[in-house]
Amino acid sequence: MASHDAVSIRRTGLVTSVGLTAPASCAAIRAKLTNPSETRFIDSNGKWITAHQVPLEAPLRGLRRLAQMAAMAIEEALQDVPMSEWNGLPLLLCVAEPERPGRADRLDDQLYQMIQAELGASFANGSGTFAQGHVGVAIALVQARSMLAAGKARQVVIAAVDSLLSWPTLNHYEQRDRLLTEKNSNGFMPGEAAGAVLVTPLSGESGELLCTGIGFGHEAAHIDSEQPLRADGLSQAISAALADAGSKMHDMNVRITDISGEQYYFKEASLALSRTMRVTKKCFDLWHPAECTGDVGAASGITILAAAKAACDKRYIPGRNILVHMANDAGQRAAMTLHLPKN
Repeated sequence: MASHDAVSIRRTGLVTSVGLTAPASCAAIRAKLTNPSETRFIDSNGKWITAHQVPLEAPLRGLRRLAQMAAMAIEEALQDVPMSEWNGLPLLLCVAEPERPGRADRLDDQLYQMIQAELGASFANGSGTFAQGHVGVAIALVQARSMLAAGKARQVVIAAVDSLLSWPTLNHYEQRDRLLTEKNSNGFMPGEAAGAVLVTPLSGESGELLCTGIGFGHEAAHIDSEQPLRADGLSQAISAALADAGSKMHDMNVRITDISGEQYYFKEASLALSRTMRVTKKCFDLWHPAECTGDVGAASGITILAAAKAACDKRYIPGRNILVHMANDAGQRAAMTLHLPKN
């Protein structure tokens, strides 16, 4: 990707089970702290299902809970933007995909308006909802990049919110032995979270984190299929993102992913690495914030970006080039390259 096409990740907001702000959540993720608790749901073995729950003061549920979490994250990401200017900002809202079991009713119709009401603000024309689950943030970044390049906006806020803590969702995954329990080590712990990022064109200022490449793919051998996994989709997404950025896999210094514990996704990441790496590297760390927050669905992408931004700001990132990748259960794959310029 040419440098003038890169977008700058200026500020982040994050609400997770381990922190109600981006600094608190990212500090916990860096320290590998976790805060799971028992839900009010029982699995088929009569045990309480454990999950990563956001500790909100008000006992809200459903869309009201999602709206409050999203509003908190957006407010944090926009803390340096006067509220009088918010109506000039497009809001790209990422939520769960329609086929996700237990997805809240009227999510696409009502949540955006509820978030505006919670904030007491309105956002600009060009705002919209992206119901694409884990890969939604990457799709929203493509849209934001186009809007910024075309001069349709000077700044864009991308937000994401999701919760896997409803009974229909938990029951679906528990019945398929996909939840992490005392009897199942090959599973994930469900969670909930909200996040937001403010993106702008490249400014050249010191310390800005750039998104330089975005790519997509589709995996036919997704987790619910019976086909042999070769990581075709993820390899395609990674290759496309690297090509978009004009980079090679060996240029990357660290990977940050949405992997939340299941062996399938670790295997996929390993296979994709073997298929895209042409130069041997002694060290190529794999970070997965979900080990601290649980699987937070559509909010995974923002969690990754916030973790990357914090690592760059505080200079504990192992290099200047970051590869990010995300995956939906149905086979959609997305990858992004992030870059911290030398100043």
